[in-house]
Amino acid sequence: MAGLLLAVAFVAGAVALPSIAMADGASADGQTQTAANETAGKNGNAQTVSLTEATAVVTDTSGYHLKATVTNTSDTAWSAGALTLSVNPMFTFNSRTDMQEWAQSESPIPTTSQLGEAAVPALQPGGNATVTIDAGADADALTRMLNWGPKPLLVSYTHDDTTVETHTFLTRSSAGLNNANTPPMQITMVMPLSSGHWTTDGESLESLVTQGTTGTNGDGSSSQSSNGSNGSNTTNNSNNSSTTTSSGTSGTGAAAAAVSTDAAVLDGDHTRFDHTLEQTLTKHPKLQTIADPTYLDALAMPPQTKAIMQPAGFDITAYAAQDNAQRYADAGVTDASWNADAALAHYRSALGDQKAEASAIAWQGKAQWTLKALTEARRQGYTTVVSTHDFESTDTDTVHTGTAIVPTDAGDVTVLVEQRELSNLAKGTATSRKATAETTEAGRLARFVAQSAFYQMEQPYNERNLLVCFDEDADAATVDAFMSAVESATWLESTDLDTLAKASPYTTGDEAKAAVPDDAGLSNTDAAAVANALSALASSRGDITRFRDAILDKSAVSAGSSADGSDSSNGTAQRGARQSSGSRWVGELLAAHDSLALHALAAGGGSDRLAASGTTVLAGAQQLSADVLGGVAITPSEAVTMLSETASMPVTISNDTPYPVTIQVSSITGSPEIVTSRRTTVTVPARSEAQVTFSLRAATSGSATAHITLQDRNGGTFGGAQDTAITCVLKINDKTGFVIIGFAVALGVLGLWRQFNRKKDPDE
Repeated sequence: MAGLLLAVAFVAGAVALPSIAMADGASADGQTQTAANETAGKNGNAQTVSLTEATAVVTDTSGYHLKATVTNTSDTAWSAGALTLSVNPMFTFNSRTDMQEWAQSESPIPTTSQLGEAAVPALQPGGNATVTIDAGADADALTRMLNWGPKPLLVSYTHDDTTVETHTFLTRSSAGLNNANTPPMQITMVMPLSSGHWTTDGESLESLVTQGTTGTNGDGSSSQSSNGSNGSNTTNNSNNSSTTTSSGTSGTGAAAAAVSTDAAVLDGDHTRFDHTLEQTLTKHPKLQTIADPTYLDALAMPPQTKAIMQPAGFDITAYAAQDNAQRYADAGVTDASWNADAALAHYRSALGDQKAEASAIAWQGKAQWTLKALTEARRQGYTTVVSTHDFESTDTDTVHTGTAIVPTDAGDVTVLVEQRELSNLAKGTATSRKATAETTEAGRLARFVAQSAFYQMEQPYNERNLLVCFDEDADAATVDAFMSAVESATWLESTDLDTLAKASPYTTGDEAKAAVPDDAGLSNTDAAAVANALSALASSRGDITRFRDAILDKSAVSAGSSADGSDSSNGTAQRGARQSSGSRWVGELLAAHDSLALHALAAGGGSDRLAASGTTVLAGAQQLSADVLGGVAITPSEAVTMLSETASMPVTISNDTPYPVTIQVSSITGSPEIVTSRRTTVTVPARSEAQVTFSLRAATSGSATAHITLQDRNGGTFGGAQDTAITCVLKINDKTGFVIIGFAVALGVLGLWRQFNRKKDPDE
């Protein structure tokens, strides 16, 4: 039977060759254009025929439904025309090349059976019309399909003696056919649950700087912070959540600090999940999710998930490519903030269950899983990783199970390797720029179903489990459409992550190690973005530590003194409490910054949305440090007018932070005639002001500008400067003036006396 089908296809193809050869030119009865030629059009890149809906899997009862949008891409009006569907019900694709050439309108396959036709109205330039074609289950073209699998489907639009063709696929399932069923091919559909909507909570950041999330007053006493929480508790206001987390209850060290800080400084519109994806996950229980635990922690009702990834989707591959752990530490991101323990701490915080368990699977970032990256992931507790754009061999004859077990110095790592073609289609990428039907989701779904059916037909008795990954920002409608198609495909069997991980691996040992990419493959653009982010974060974190070490008054964090700098006389216990509150506030500033830094260095996987989110959070970290240094500022003052050689210039310094600061104030005029004293030290109490006075001295009348700056105790300038205008008008109103006047009067009197008492010459 198969041989007969091949012979029929060959003969039909040979007969069709002359007409196909004319596809890009003129035919006997008019002009024919392929969709690829018409795609560019005169009005840009508009597609003439775009598929908007199509039956993904055809059964014995489904019939076939197609909806398409026809657009006039020219600058002239088109007369009324027709859209026609035709199929070859007996054809069987022999190779991947055959399928690709058909999708690219390059294959001479005849489609002699008409499936349906619809009228298309006249179209003005730029105008469009949506048409629908419905073929019942008893349509002749469908009943003639005696074997299951992908069939070539031609969509033809004819107007004004011109034909535009789009090539796609119709895939018949085995339902209702008398064919012997082969074992289904296993497939694991995975979706990363992460957010590209992270923003910073400006009010919380400001409150953290001026009040501290602990709600501690400048004198060490406790007060309620602006977000309504007491002590070390912080309330998660993201997505209207009322979840409360407490510092020190989840995980240890950096993980606990991160868990208790995320809710205070991160915000974002995560209603995308609540309103759409939740229903999708419920509808498709076989859909596997790997969730960013910090994302789950931001949701009011976090969903169940099959596994968790590294916190914030931290880019481990870029981390390994940078090969500089100290740079990340300087930026505020240590291994302890993204390792498997930290992931579990966030997950437990999200669920409010300190005994909850979940498998930790590292998600790939912008770079490739090199041996160094795999080793680092394994060292940080990730025994399994997902590979989304490497490890897929290009020289295999057939598809294979997407697992490899790679030995590293830290232990074996199970790599779950996505199947490239199917995953790209699920992520919204066509198999080729020439495959014009795949410019829409309906066209990509038709190709996905056809391609998976062909893979099963290649080696129907080989056990294989293919991994297909959705994009990070896939919407619910896309996920629902692909999952529904998979569930309807009789040749596919959905499995879970555990089944995939335990499947017989495609490669192991030295063979698997040899397949590991040697180069990280991080683009220059991405490498520069990571390097710039690290530099910016190191600078902003350095500003906060500088505030702690050289601006904050030592009494705020030293034992034996209260937070306002006065001596404590209430006992050792109270001194210890006050000491810890000052230290805790600085710790909260750093924890908030580091939480933002972790999200700023998220993997993104190439998603523009996630990249934009990282940029937004990076700006929040920079704003936090700017607010910290800006909490100590010079209060604007009026211009100074000197009426004598000496005067004074008062300068007021404000401190909006909850602890006292000790700094230096510098003043310089840059004028030799009018000068000020250069520097003075001042301690400004918490949430208060203090005034310093600079001495002014003038040698002559004139004007100058005093440039006043703040300096830390090491002499480094910070904060905003102020310029104060100085005008000197010397008046004769002091002892020196009277001496000068007296001397002038004496000279005048002497002159008059000589004038009246001098002897005149005889001839005068």
